[in-house]
Amino acid sequence: MSAIDVRDIRKQFGAFTAVDGISFAVQPGEIFGLLGPNGAGKSTLIRMLTTLLPPSGGTALVGGHDIVAEADGVRRAIGVIPQAMTSDTELSVEENLIIFAKLYGVPRDKRRTLIDQLLAAVELTEWRDKQVMYLSGGMRRRVEIARGLVHEPRIFFLDEPTTGLDPVSRVAVWDMLRRIKDQRSLTVLITTHYMDEADRLCDHIAIVDHGKLVALDSPLKLKASIRATTLPSRPASATHPPTGSAGSARCPTPRRSPATTTSSASRPPTVGHRGAGGRGRRGGCHRALAGGQEHHARRRVRPLHRPRPA
Repeated sequence: MSAIDVRDIRKQFGAFTAVDGISFAVQPGEIFGLLGPNGAGKSTLIRMLTTLLPPSGGTALVGGHDIVAEADGVRRAIGVIPQAMTSDTELSVEENLIIFAKLYGVPRDKRRTLIDQLLAAVELTEWRDKQVMYLSGGMRRRVEIARGLVHEPRIFFLDEPTTGLDPVSRVAVWDMLRRIKDQRSLTVLITTHYMDEADRLCDHIAIVDHGKLVALDSPLKLKASIRATTLPSRPASATHPPTGSAGSARCPTPRRSPATTTSSASRPPTVGHRGAGGRGRRGGCHRALAGGQEHHARRRVRPLHRPRPA
């Protein structure tokens, strides 16, 4: 049986259709990604699957419970991490976890052991007594993940869990999610608009746009289905014109005599030098005359030592 079975689910807000007949199934133990741009309907869909919004049509089974008829059974089976940070910043890390453990009815004798295990899993044991307000964004996100697992759910929903995090913190959250999923045999559904995140984390990806399901497959097959676009290469003659053609001839560079030097006042313009006449990068001997004839402005030189009159 599928851990999550979505059946033609729809959601309308007045005349606007946010989710338009989406269907898919998530198998136990996999990480399933909902990928799409902002406003595609991902968050609306996840709010319906977590019983926060009633669907306008269709239904879904989460952990074997119908999201409409058995909402309480769904809530006991899932853990949810919303997009916004919702931990109480005035409380410590451990106090946030204790409150949620009590709300979910975790027994007292099990509570301490479970919280110790979760803090170790998210690498926050040494920060357990610190107020959440003093933690970085990545550490606060780890508190949220630990809090969502405090009642040992079988299915875990994460709504854009790495939004606003720096690249290093994002990678740390990815690795942590993979590790926790394997340790606790979780089924994970994650929404994201980062393609690299979906590619690295997910076993299957559903691409959602304008409330519709537009593609569904593994990351490897989705990438293979996209044709690579190759730009036509220009012929070598277009890139390197043959020597001697009009407008393309290159002038030989005169060699400087060891006993002479060039006067700065009469030095011709060169690449990267703009002369007095306002000419551009290629002037002097680099300009060709019509008809393919080469033009060379010889440098005026003067002896380093003028001979004294006898």
